[in-house]
Amino acid sequence: MTRRVPRWRELRPLLQPRGLELDPVKRAHTLSDLRAAAGKRVPKAVFDYVEGGADDEISLRRNRSAFDRVEFSPQVLVGGDIDTGTTILGEPAELPLVLAPTGYTRMMHHAGEPAVAQAAAEAGIPYALSTMGTTAPEDLHGDNLWFQLYVWRDRGFTKDMVGRARDAGFRALVLTVDTPVPGNRVRDIRNGLTLPPRLSLSTLLDGATKPRWWWNLLTTEPLRFASFDGDGSLAPSDIGAKMFDRDVTWTDLAWLREVWDGPLVIKGIQSVRDAKKAAEVAADAVVLSNHGGRQLDRGPAPLELVQPVADEVGDRLEVFVDGGIRTGGDIAAAVGLGAKACLIGRPYLYGLMTGGERGVTKVISILREELERTMRLVGANAITDLDRSRVRLRA
Repeated sequence: MTRRVPRWRELRPLLQPRGLELDPVKRAHTLSDLRAAAGKRVPKAVFDYVEGGADDEISLRRNRSAFDRVEFSPQVLVGGDIDTGTTILGEPAELPLVLAPTGYTRMMHHAGEPAVAQAAAEAGIPYALSTMGTTAPEDLHGDNLWFQLYVWRDRGFTKDMVGRARDAGFRALVLTVDTPVPGNRVRDIRNGLTLPPRLSLSTLLDGATKPRWWWNLLTTEPLRFASFDGDGSLAPSDIGAKMFDRDVTWTDLAWLREVWDGPLVIKGIQSVRDAKKAAEVAADAVVLSNHGGRQLDRGPAPLELVQPVADEVGDRLEVFVDGGIRTGGDIAAAVGLGAKACLIGRPYLYGLMTGGERGVTKVISILREELERTMRLVGANAITDLDRSRVRLRA
């Protein structure tokens, strides 16, 4: 073999190193990247609140591992353009995706719920505000907002909350039914999580490495449950134990239908049996959910319920699913098994913790790109093409 000295014009294209990108939002290529960045920007107790589950976190792990069983069956030589658009509760959506209700959102980033709502509106997807949110319904603006509701012991207060959501222009009501009592979230107990966070020795030491988070917390409006705790005097541990109504039954749904005439979504369904009951009380949709593994440990993985529930009641109501969704491929899988749309909570909170509204927008963008790529690879041009001919769960 004859060797030679390379010429400069041949070396020059090889000697162009990539610039160093310091912005964690721009640097992120996956949700895992944003999760890693988020863990470096907020105190441990805050990150653990987002990450944690109940008890031994078995349900938390099962939610994600269920997606390992997904197998795609691609159809090739399909051609054509990709359209991720669909309808959710009769409204057009750019993706089969809803940003789920999450509590204490301004604790993750001072921009809080308004930043999430703005990102959702720009992406053309719904966003659900939590009763436990840090922004009041009257102060939130967006194109397709849902309001998540817990039924309180004081039914007059519950009725007032529903009326406020209606007057503020919220389009759907999401009733959470898997929280008769708070789950045993061991990470929060060990971290001594409170709202607002208390300045203990451990939080001060942790906060020394997260000065931006503490500065934003201390120089913006105090954290509070904005929908009902005007002066911020209620402790989080007191709310679920003292104020949520653990005696709510299916018969109470008739009363709720009297005070809310818009779309009604029941969140926290974990069996075909209860999905059938939801259809009988004329719910418009159910969310197959175990509260992200944060309530009953060892509950079923929601993804594994999608096909049997869709087969049983999919012709009477819309079937949504949450829990463990981390990629656009996961969304494609859930839709292919029979879900109308997916809800995500932790994923967009990773983005919010990393970069506020820009971070949430980045999460949606990543999921959109991954969904489009998956659809192209399995030969599905439209969301309606995602079906069980292309998706199944391995035994």
